[in-house]
Amino acid sequence: MAIAETQERHYVVFGIAGRRCALVREAVRGLLPLPNLWRPPGTPQILAGFVNVAGDAVAVLDLKRLFGLAADVSDKESEFYRHLILVDGVLSDRPVALLVDRVQAVTRLPDDVLQPLTGDASQNGVLEAEAAVDGELVHILSLSRLLLDAERAGLADLEREAAARIGEWAGAS
Repeated sequence: MAIAETQERHYVVFGIAGRRCALVREAVRGLLPLPNLWRPPGTPQILAGFVNVAGDAVAVLDLKRLFGLAADVSDKESEFYRHLILVDGVLSDRPVALLVDRVQAVTRLPDDVLQPLTGDASQNGVLEAEAAVDGELVHILSLSRLLLDAERAGLADLEREAAARIGEWAGAS
């Protein structure tokens, strides 16, 4: 009788408003300190702005606002130490950056320690699973379910407008 092997995956663990969340490492393109962002007027609150990554306009989603979590207004200093996680899987053909409080670790988790979440506990499927990491509960996020279809389409339109603006500046120099 063969013994079943437990599969392991790497996860990027980060904080949002005192909660610990994680993304599968394969979806993460990179980690960035928080740069100055450009935010056009009239954009939705979940859009923190755009960042220029190698000449490309990349949308930055504020996960606190997306999940309706209150920011700790007493800790303004921590705002300077926030990170961007550059990911694939939110839009079909372009990277997106997620604004988080702080990236905390990259950790390996065996699949058998993940507890799948369904129904109301999954926040419309955004929370795929949860696991205990270093004695604390960590929520595993689904990037493909982070935005509704209408939000995804609107974000793609805004990214095209931002890319055109960056292109105008590049042509002027």
